[in-house]
Parts: sequence; structure tokens; C-alpha cells
Amino acid sequence: MTTAPAEFSIGLADGTFYGGDPFPAFAWMREHAPAYFDESSGVWGITRYQDVREVSKDPGTFSSAGGIRPDGFPLPMMVETDAPEHVRRRRLVSEGFTPNRIRESEEGIRTICDAIIDRVCEQGSADFVSDIAAPLPMIVIGNMLGVAPEDRDDLLRWSDDMLKALGSPDPTALDTAMLAGAEYAEYITAVAEQRRRDSQSDDLIGTLVHAEIEGNRLDEGSIIYESLLILIGGDETTRHVISGGMYQLLRHPDQLKSLATDRSLMPGAVEEMLRWVSPIKNMARTITRDVALHGETLREGQKLLLLYPSANRDESVFEAPETFDIARTPNDHMAFGFGAHFCLGNRLARMELSVMFDRLLDRLPDLALADDRPPPSRAANFVSGYETMPVVFTPSAPVGASA
Repeated sequence: MTTAPAEFSIGLADGTFYGGDPFPAFAWMREHAPAYFDESSGVWGITRYQDVREVSKDPGTFSSAGGIRPDGFPLPMMVETDAPEHVRRRRLVSEGFTPNRIRESEEGIRTICDAIIDRVCEQGSADFVSDIAAPLPMIVIGNMLGVAPEDRDDLLRWSDDMLKALGSPDPTALDTAMLAGAEYAEYITAVAEQRRRDSQSDDLIGTLVHAEIEGNRLDEGSIIYESLLILIGGDETTRHVISGGMYQLLRHPDQLKSLATDRSLMPGAVEEMLRWVSPIKNMARTITRDVALHGETLREGQKLLLLYPSANRDESVFEAPETFDIARTPNDHMAFGFGAHFCLGNRLARMELSVMFDRLLDRLPDLALADDRPPPSRAANFVSGYETMPVVFTPSAPVGASA
């Protein structure tokens, strides 16, 4: 097995690796060890775009049923199953993410964006992450789940605490995450019981409660974890693309100006933000049989990580991949994964990004970074992005929107 130079400090299960700058290490791995075995965690890292695609298309050899985290165990949720169970579970919630429903949600998302901007527009400054990027996806997915507006802050705190603990160097993070998990489970169990009493099924929690798979209802654990998957997938990923995307636009004022002047560039800008940020850093697969890849033998029972940020900077697929370019075309990135587990909420995320940036360009046109230092990133090995990003802008009047 090829050993990486010490300068890269590769730790594929270490949150500090992803919270720093892993891209020089990814580039070295793609060139010298595209199937890289990380001794520190005992997992393989798959770095090249084409390999990530091929592994994603072969669940018979690379199974999701062993759990999607490198050191975790399988949980009762769709992302940790293979067909046919995965297909059955995915169908339960897919109606909430159809193209028609997403199109119909645009005006509501616009109103939410204006309400978020209203809260800060008179101040002339804000923390872009906590004040602008984080609330939008939390409100949207909270509404889809059917949770009470007054509970959103708790839901965001719980999901944050659980994800921050994955690969965290903080020795107290695991205890915090376990408490958050217990509180979330207690909360969702109570909400699910209310849906049963009221026979309510017009939101995603109600859908999970009343759905049947081959005549059987989901058990309590499945309802807890499927709803958690929807919550995390909806609120934790999009926020990082909003903040990371805005940071890149502010660092490339010529592209920001072009986008402000010509909104037809928005779809391409959104795709480049997704490629650049790649908020989900990896997904694990369990190897079901010995298999050879790039001269290495991957053994049955071992785990490998699909390293999406590396695949999205693959020089053989993307021209000048280390350059942020909102006019990039083609841009067939894998920020939403690939294959059977392609993100169910991809259309919703794209809609949220498009609408939020459209409203920000209109309402806070001179938004700028308040600090020249790079924003600090979360030290976590699953979903990661900026933790805080102070910004300033000319104060303006609210439009009176309500979320």
C-alpha cells in the first residue's frame, strides 16, 4: 500500500482533516493512490470521479447496509439500506419532493428568504452563517416535516450537535451528541404519537407514521431515524452551500457582479457552488467480497469512503478544478451523490439556493466580508462547512415578510 507524505496528515475519519484544507491531500491521492488505505481509521478512500461513480452503481459489491459512517453501525433509515428495502423506504417520502411540489414552493421560499433578510437588514451587519444561511433550510424542511415553528431552534441545535461530534477532536462532543439524540428521539416520538391520534398524514412525519411497507407500519426507531435523515439532509447541507457559495462570490467580485447583472447565470452559479462546497464529505460502503482496484485488494468486510469533494476536483473531469467559475460547463458534479442514493432533495436545495441568492443580490447588494481572515470550518467527518462568517452591508428597510 502506498504511504502518503507526512505533510498531508491524512485521516479519513478525522474531522480536523476535513475542517482544514484536505484538497492538496486529495490531489496527491488521486495521482498516487486513488484507492488509498488509511491506517489510522482502517478504511479505504476512493478519490477519483469515475471510481466514485462505479462504486456507487454496484451495491452488490459495495453495500450501504453496513452503515454510511466509517466507524458506525447501521441505523433504520433508507440511506443505510440496499434495494429492495431502499426502494420501498424512498417511495414513502418521495411525494414530498416531486418537481411539481418544488415548483409550487418557490413563492413560499421567496417569502421565507425575505423574512430572514428582514431580521438583519436594518442592522448593517450579521453573521452570515447563523443569521442568513442556517435559518432558510431549517424553516423549509421544518415546514415539510410539520414541526411547530417554535421548535425549529431546538431541531437545529440537535442536528448540529449530532453532526459536530462525527470525527470531532472535542472529547465532550460525543456526550453532547448523545444527549441531543435522546432529546430528538423523545420529541419526534411525541409528534408521531400526535399524528396517530389525529390520523394526520399531510406532512412528512404523518407520512412516515401512517405509511405501510408490505402491510407493515414503520416501527418507532425507523420513524425517529428516517425523520432525522430528512432533517439533516434538509437543513445541514444547504446551509453550508449558501455560506460557502457566498464566500466564493465575495472573493470573486467580478463573478458576483456578473451574477447580479445577469440572473440567467444563476443556475450555473448554483451548480458551481454545489461542486465547490460539496457539503457531504463522504459516504461509507461495506465491501461484500474481495475486489481489486488500482492494484490494491479491498477485503470483504472492510469499509470504503466515497470522497465526493475529491471527485468534484478531479482534473480528468473538470477543467481547472481548483478555480471557482460560475460559468463552468459542463458541471456534472456529485455533490448530491450518485446512483440509487442520489439525494432526494436535490431539486429543493437548488430552489432554495437560487431564491436566496436572488433576494440577497436584490436586497443586500453591497454585502461584504467584515473580516479578511478565512472563516473557520467545522471539524467533522461527515457534513462540514463554515461555522461563522461576519458580513457588513448598507442598512435598509424590511419588506414586511413573515416566515
